[in-house]
Amino acid sequence: MGRRSPTPPVAADPVLADLTPDQRLRRLELTVTRRLDGLLHGERHGLLPGPGSEPAGSREYRPGEDEVRRMDWSVTARTAVPHVREVDADRELTTWLLVDASPSMEYGTAELDKRELAVAAVATIGFLTAGPGNRLGAQVLTPYGLRRVPARGGRTHLFGLLRALLAAPRAGDHPDVAPAAVPAAGLADALAEVRRVAHRRGLVVVVSDFLDGLPDDPRLPAHWERPLRQLSVRHQVLAVEVTDPRELELPDVGLITLVDPESGETREVWTGDRRLRERYAAAAAAQRDQVRHALRRAGATHLALRTDQDWTVDIVRHVHAQRRLAAAAAPSHRGGAA
Repeated sequence: MGRRSPTPPVAADPVLADLTPDQRLRRLELTVTRRLDGLLHGERHGLLPGPGSEPAGSREYRPGEDEVRRMDWSVTARTAVPHVREVDADRELTTWLLVDASPSMEYGTAELDKRELAVAAVATIGFLTAGPGNRLGAQVLTPYGLRRVPARGGRTHLFGLLRALLAAPRAGDHPDVAPAAVPAAGLADALAEVRRVAHRRGLVVVVSDFLDGLPDDPRLPAHWERPLRQLSVRHQVLAVEVTDPRELELPDVGLITLVDPESGETREVWTGDRRLRERYAAAAAAQRDQVRHALRRAGATHLALRTDQDWTVDIVRHVHAQRRLAAAAAPSHRGGAA
Protein backbone atom coordinates (compact mmCIF):
# COMPACT_ATOMS: atom_id res chain seq x y z
CA MET A 1 0.00 0.00 0.00
CA GLY A 2 1.15 3.54 -0.68
CA ARG A 3 1.52 6.53 1.57
CA ARG A 4 -1.33 7.56 3.84
CA SER A 5 -1.64 10.78 5.77
CA PRO A 6 -1.33 10.31 9.54
CA THR A 7 -4.52 11.41 11.24
CA PRO A 8 -5.43 12.11 14.86
CA PRO A 9 -7.77 9.46 16.28
CA VAL A 10 -11.35 10.64 16.63
CA ALA A 11 -14.46 9.09 18.09
CA ALA A 12 -17.38 8.42 15.79
CA ASP A 13 -20.40 10.70 15.92
CA PRO A 14 -22.47 9.19 18.78
CA VAL A 15 -25.73 10.08 17.01
CA LEU A 16 -24.73 8.26 13.83
CA ALA A 17 -23.23 5.39 15.78
CA ASP A 18 -26.55 4.73 17.52
CA LEU A 19 -28.48 4.47 14.24
CA THR A 20 -29.05 1.18 12.43
CA PRO A 21 -28.02 0.96 8.74
CA ASP A 22 -31.68 1.33 7.68
CA GLN A 23 -32.13 4.41 9.90
CA ARG A 24 -28.94 5.95 8.54
CA LEU A 25 -30.10 5.20 5.01
CA ARG A 26 -33.47 6.88 5.56
CA ARG A 27 -31.71 9.90 7.05
CA LEU A 28 -29.38 10.01 4.04
CA GLU A 29 -32.27 9.69 1.57
CA LEU A 30 -34.10 12.61 3.20
CA THR A 31 -30.95 14.73 3.08
CA VAL A 32 -30.31 14.00 -0.59
CA THR A 33 -33.88 14.37 -1.83
CA ARG A 34 -34.73 17.47 0.21
CA ARG A 35 -31.54 19.37 -0.52
CA LEU A 36 -31.29 18.47 -4.21
CA ASP A 37 -34.98 18.93 -4.96
CA GLY A 38 -35.39 21.96 -7.18
CA LEU A 39 -31.65 22.49 -7.62
CA LEU A 40 -31.35 20.10 -10.55
CA HIS A 41 -34.00 20.07 -13.26
CA GLY A 42 -34.78 17.80 -16.18
CA GLU A 43 -35.91 14.22 -16.49
CA ARG A 44 -32.45 12.92 -17.35
CA HIS A 45 -29.94 14.73 -15.19
CA GLY A 46 -26.61 13.18 -16.11
CA LEU A 47 -23.42 13.90 -14.21
CA LEU A 48 -21.17 14.21 -17.26
CA PRO A 49 -23.28 15.01 -20.33
CA GLY A 50 -21.71 15.66 -23.70
CA PRO A 51 -18.54 14.02 -25.11
CA GLY A 52 -18.46 10.25 -24.99
CA SER A 53 -22.10 9.75 -25.99
CA GLU A 54 -22.93 7.96 -29.20
CA PRO A 55 -25.67 8.96 -31.71
CA ALA A 56 -28.89 7.03 -31.36
CA GLY A 57 -31.55 8.72 -33.51
CA SER A 58 -33.83 11.63 -32.67
CA ARG A 59 -36.80 12.46 -30.48
CA GLU A 60 -39.19 15.37 -30.06
CA TYR A 61 -37.82 18.54 -28.52
CA ARG A 62 -38.82 19.24 -24.87
CA PRO A 63 -38.88 23.01 -24.17
CA GLY A 64 -36.92 24.03 -21.09
CA GLU A 65 -35.11 20.70 -20.91
CA ASP A 66 -33.23 20.20 -24.17
CA GLU A 67 -30.36 22.26 -25.53
CA VAL A 68 -31.21 24.11 -28.75
CA ARG A 69 -27.73 23.24 -30.01
CA ARG A 70 -28.80 19.59 -30.16
CA MET A 71 -31.63 20.26 -32.60
CA ASP A 72 -31.85 17.74 -35.43
CA TRP A 73 -32.75 20.16 -38.19
CA SER A 74 -33.13 17.59 -40.95
CA VAL A 75 -35.73 15.58 -39.00
CA THR A 76 -37.41 18.81 -37.86
CA ALA A 77 -37.74 19.98 -41.46
CA ARG A 78 -39.05 16.61 -42.62
CA THR A 79 -41.66 16.21 -39.88
CA ALA A 80 -42.45 19.88 -39.16
CA VAL A 81 -42.06 18.98 -35.45
CA PRO A 82 -38.97 20.11 -33.50
CA HIS A 83 -36.60 17.18 -32.83
CA VAL A 84 -33.26 16.87 -31.04
CA ARG A 85 -30.44 14.39 -31.61
CA GLU A 86 -30.55 11.60 -29.03
CA VAL A 87 -27.49 9.75 -27.75
CA ASP A 88 -27.06 6.40 -26.04
CA ALA A 89 -26.33 8.09 -22.72
CA ASP A 90 -29.79 9.70 -22.85
CA ARG A 91 -31.57 6.38 -23.29
CA GLU A 92 -29.57 3.90 -21.25
CA LEU A 93 -26.57 4.45 -19.00
CA THR A 94 -24.47 1.98 -17.06
CA THR A 95 -22.65 3.59 -14.15
CA TRP A 96 -19.86 1.75 -12.38
CA LEU A 97 -18.85 2.91 -8.92
CA LEU A 98 -15.56 2.25 -7.19
CA VAL A 99 -15.98 3.12 -3.52
CA ASP A 100 -12.92 3.27 -1.27
CA ALA A 101 -13.86 1.86 2.15
CA SER A 102 -10.27 1.34 3.32
CA PRO A 103 -9.17 2.36 6.84
CA SER A 104 -8.13 5.91 5.87
CA MET A 105 -11.75 6.59 4.84
CA GLU A 106 -12.99 5.87 8.37
CA TYR A 107 -11.70 9.19 9.66
CA GLY A 108 -13.69 12.38 10.17
CA THR A 109 -13.92 15.39 12.48
CA ALA A 110 -17.08 17.03 11.08
CA GLU A 111 -20.74 15.95 10.88
CA LEU A 112 -19.79 13.04 8.60
CA ASP A 113 -16.65 10.97 8.46
CA LYS A 114 -15.05 10.43 5.07
CA ARG A 115 -16.76 7.10 4.55
CA GLU A 116 -20.21 8.52 5.39
CA LEU A 117 -19.53 11.32 2.90
CA ALA A 118 -18.56 8.73 0.29
CA VAL A 119 -21.91 6.98 0.78
CA ALA A 120 -23.69 10.35 0.51
CA ALA A 121 -21.90 10.99 -2.79
CA VAL A 122 -22.90 7.54 -4.05
CA ALA A 123 -26.53 8.18 -3.06
CA THR A 124 -26.54 11.46 -4.97
CA ILE A 125 -24.95 9.86 -8.02
CA GLY A 126 -27.51 7.07 -7.87
CA PHE A 127 -30.42 9.52 -7.82
CA LEU A 128 -28.91 11.66 -10.59
CA THR A 129 -28.33 8.71 -12.92
CA ALA A 130 -31.58 6.87 -12.14
CA GLY A 131 -33.88 6.37 -15.11
CA PRO A 132 -35.55 3.75 -17.28
CA GLY A 133 -32.99 1.23 -18.47
CA ASN A 134 -30.12 2.75 -16.47
CA ARG A 135 -28.02 0.41 -14.36
CA LEU A 136 -25.68 0.87 -11.41
CA GLY A 137 -22.89 -1.47 -10.32
CA ALA A 138 -20.10 -1.15 -7.78
CA GLN A 139 -16.77 -2.38 -6.53
CA VAL A 140 -16.15 -1.71 -2.83
CA LEU A 141 -12.57 -1.66 -1.58
CA THR A 142 -12.62 -2.84 2.07
CA PRO A 143 -9.83 -3.79 4.50
CA TYR A 144 -10.80 -7.40 3.84
CA GLY A 145 -10.67 -7.37 0.06
CA LEU A 146 -12.71 -6.20 -2.91
CA ARG A 147 -16.49 -6.67 -2.81
CA ARG A 148 -18.52 -6.65 -6.02
CA VAL A 149 -22.10 -5.55 -6.60
CA PRO A 150 -23.46 -6.51 -10.07
CA ALA A 151 -24.91 -3.74 -12.25
CA ARG A 152 -28.70 -3.62 -12.02
CA GLY A 153 -31.40 -1.01 -12.37
CA GLY A 154 -34.19 0.23 -10.15
CA ARG A 155 -34.66 2.01 -6.86
CA THR A 156 -34.61 -1.23 -4.86
CA HIS A 157 -31.16 -2.06 -6.19
CA LEU A 158 -29.86 1.43 -5.40
CA PHE A 159 -31.04 1.22 -1.80
CA GLY A 160 -29.60 -2.26 -1.47
CA LEU A 161 -26.25 -0.92 -2.67
CA LEU A 162 -26.37 1.95 -0.16
CA ARG A 163 -27.20 -0.45 2.67
CA ALA A 164 -24.26 -2.63 1.63
CA LEU A 165 -21.95 0.40 1.70
CA LEU A 166 -23.16 1.47 5.15
CA ALA A 167 -22.70 -2.07 6.45
CA ALA A 168 -19.35 -2.72 4.74
CA PRO A 169 -16.81 -4.03 7.29
CA ARG A 170 -14.42 -1.60 8.91
CA ALA A 171 -10.94 -2.32 10.15
CA GLY A 172 -11.25 -4.34 13.36
CA ASP A 173 -14.77 -5.61 12.66
CA HIS A 174 -13.38 -9.13 12.24
CA PRO A 175 -10.63 -9.53 14.85
CA ASP A 176 -10.22 -13.18 13.89
CA VAL A 177 -9.35 -12.16 10.30
CA ALA A 178 -6.44 -9.76 10.01
CA PRO A 179 -6.48 -7.57 6.90
CA ALA A 180 -2.91 -8.69 6.23
CA ALA A 181 -4.20 -12.26 5.88
CA VAL A 182 -6.52 -11.20 3.04
CA PRO A 183 -5.17 -11.00 -0.53
CA ALA A 184 -3.93 -7.43 -0.99
CA ALA A 185 -6.19 -5.19 -3.03
CA GLY A 186 -5.34 -1.57 -3.60
CA LEU A 187 -6.95 1.21 -5.58
CA ALA A 188 -5.00 0.28 -8.72
CA ASP A 189 -6.22 -3.34 -8.48
CA ALA A 190 -9.79 -2.20 -7.99
CA LEU A 191 -9.63 0.10 -11.03
CA ALA A 192 -8.31 -2.78 -13.12
CA GLU A 193 -11.27 -4.88 -11.96
CA VAL A 194 -13.73 -2.14 -12.95
CA ARG A 195 -12.13 -2.03 -16.40
CA ARG A 196 -12.55 -5.80 -16.67
CA VAL A 197 -16.30 -5.76 -15.96
CA ALA A 198 -17.26 -2.43 -17.60
CA HIS A 199 -17.61 -3.66 -21.18
CA ARG A 200 -20.02 -1.10 -22.56
CA ARG A 201 -19.17 2.59 -22.77
CA GLY A 202 -20.62 4.38 -19.75
CA LEU A 203 -19.82 6.38 -16.62
CA VAL A 204 -17.22 5.35 -14.03
CA VAL A 205 -17.25 7.13 -10.67
CA VAL A 206 -14.33 6.65 -8.26
CA VAL A 207 -14.92 7.83 -4.68
CA SER A 208 -11.73 7.89 -2.63
CA ASP A 209 -9.13 10.03 -0.86
CA PHE A 210 -6.69 8.81 -3.55
CA LEU A 211 -3.84 8.44 -1.06
CA ASP A 212 -3.35 4.73 -1.72
CA GLY A 213 -0.37 4.23 -4.03
CA LEU A 214 0.71 7.87 -3.91
CA PRO A 215 4.55 7.97 -4.12
CA ASP A 216 6.67 10.16 -1.88
CA ASP A 217 8.32 11.66 -4.96
CA PRO A 218 5.70 13.90 -6.65
CA ARG A 219 7.52 13.49 -9.96
CA LEU A 220 6.52 9.83 -10.05
CA PRO A 221 3.01 8.74 -11.14
CA ALA A 222 0.58 7.34 -8.60
CA HIS A 223 0.12 3.59 -8.77
CA TRP A 224 -3.52 4.09 -9.76
CA GLU A 225 -2.84 6.68 -12.46
CA ARG A 226 -2.30 4.27 -15.35
CA PRO A 227 -5.40 2.08 -14.75
CA LEU A 228 -7.47 5.23 -14.29
CA ARG A 229 -6.18 6.60 -17.62
CA GLN A 230 -7.04 3.29 -19.30
CA LEU A 231 -10.61 3.61 -18.01
CA SER A 232 -10.94 7.19 -19.26
CA VAL A 233 -10.05 6.12 -22.80
CA ARG A 234 -13.38 4.32 -23.14
CA HIS A 235 -15.54 5.73 -20.35
CA GLN A 236 -16.41 9.07 -18.87
CA VAL A 237 -14.64 9.09 -15.50
CA LEU A 238 -15.57 11.17 -12.47
CA ALA A 239 -13.10 11.18 -9.57
CA VAL A 240 -14.74 12.22 -6.28
CA GLU A 241 -11.98 13.18 -3.85
CA VAL A 242 -13.02 13.06 -0.18
CA THR A 243 -11.02 14.92 2.47
CA ASP A 244 -11.32 16.06 6.08
CA PRO A 245 -10.03 19.44 7.35
CA ARG A 246 -7.79 17.83 9.98
CA GLU A 247 -5.90 16.07 7.19
CA LEU A 248 -4.97 19.47 5.79
CA GLU A 249 -3.88 21.27 8.96
CA LEU A 250 -3.16 20.49 12.59
CA PRO A 251 -5.00 22.38 15.35
CA ASP A 252 -3.04 23.99 18.15
CA VAL A 253 -4.25 21.65 20.92
CA GLY A 254 -1.01 20.57 22.57
CA LEU A 255 0.13 16.96 22.57
CA ILE A 256 -1.75 14.63 20.21
CA THR A 257 -1.23 11.14 18.85
CA LEU A 258 -1.07 10.69 15.09
CA VAL A 259 -2.12 7.30 13.73
CA ASP A 260 -1.32 5.72 10.39
CA PRO A 261 -4.76 4.30 9.47
CA GLU A 262 -3.26 1.50 7.36
CA SER A 263 -0.46 0.18 9.59
CA GLY A 264 -1.69 1.35 13.00
CA GLU A 265 1.68 3.00 13.71
CA THR A 266 1.40 5.92 16.15
CA ARG A 267 3.47 9.00 16.88
CA GLU A 268 3.05 11.70 19.48
CA VAL A 269 3.27 15.28 18.20
CA TRP A 270 3.36 18.61 20.04
CA THR A 271 1.02 20.85 18.02
CA GLY A 272 1.97 23.95 19.96
CA ASP A 273 4.97 24.28 17.61
CA ARG A 274 3.83 26.80 14.96
CA ARG A 275 6.57 25.82 12.51
CA LEU A 276 5.58 22.17 12.75
CA ARG A 277 1.96 23.06 11.98
CA GLU A 278 3.08 25.13 9.01
CA ARG A 279 5.24 22.28 7.66
CA TYR A 280 2.35 19.87 8.09
CA ALA A 281 -0.05 22.19 6.21
CA ALA A 282 2.47 22.73 3.40
CA ALA A 283 3.07 18.98 3.04
CA ALA A 284 -0.67 18.28 3.05
CA ALA A 285 -1.31 20.94 0.39
CA ALA A 286 1.47 19.52 -1.77
CA GLN A 287 -0.04 16.06 -1.39
CA ARG A 288 -3.47 17.23 -2.54
CA ASP A 289 -1.85 19.05 -5.49
CA GLN A 290 -0.15 15.77 -6.37
CA VAL A 291 -3.52 14.00 -6.39
CA ARG A 292 -5.14 16.75 -8.46
CA HIS A 293 -2.38 16.70 -11.10
CA ALA A 294 -2.50 12.89 -11.29
CA LEU A 295 -6.27 12.92 -11.84
CA ARG A 296 -5.90 15.54 -14.59
CA ARG A 297 -3.18 13.52 -16.35
CA ALA A 298 -5.42 10.44 -16.17
CA GLY A 299 -8.22 12.30 -17.97
CA ALA A 300 -10.72 12.17 -15.09
CA THR A 301 -13.16 14.91 -14.17
CA HIS A 302 -12.40 16.01 -10.61
CA LEU A 303 -14.97 16.72 -7.89
CA ALA A 304 -13.57 17.61 -4.45
CA LEU A 305 -15.77 17.11 -1.36
CA ARG A 306 -14.94 17.92 2.25
CA THR A 307 -16.56 16.63 5.42
CA ASP A 308 -16.84 20.18 6.80
CA GLN A 309 -18.53 21.72 3.75
CA ASP A 310 -21.97 21.51 2.14
CA TRP A 311 -21.45 18.56 -0.18
CA THR A 312 -24.85 18.92 -1.86
CA VAL A 313 -23.98 22.45 -3.01
CA ASP A 314 -20.57 21.27 -4.24
CA ILE A 315 -22.17 18.47 -6.29
CA VAL A 316 -24.84 20.76 -7.76
CA ARG A 317 -22.22 23.32 -8.76
CA HIS A 318 -20.18 20.58 -10.39
CA VAL A 319 -23.13 19.24 -12.37
CA HIS A 320 -24.12 22.70 -13.59
CA ALA A 321 -20.52 23.46 -14.57
CA GLN A 322 -20.30 20.22 -16.55
CA ARG A 323 -23.55 21.00 -18.34
CA ARG A 324 -22.29 24.45 -19.31
CA LEU A 325 -19.06 22.97 -20.65
CA ALA A 326 -21.00 20.34 -22.61
CA ALA A 327 -23.31 22.95 -24.09
CA ALA A 328 -20.38 25.18 -25.09
CA ALA A 329 -18.59 22.23 -26.72
CA ALA A 330 -21.65 20.90 -28.55
CA PRO A 331 -21.37 21.40 -32.35
CA SER A 332 -23.96 23.71 -33.88
CA HIS A 333 -26.04 22.39 -36.79
CA ARG A 334 -27.70 24.57 -39.34
CA GLY A 335 -31.08 23.84 -40.78
CA GLY A 336 -31.69 22.04 -44.02
CA ALA A 337 -34.15 19.62 -45.54
CA ALA A 338 -33.25 15.94 -45.71
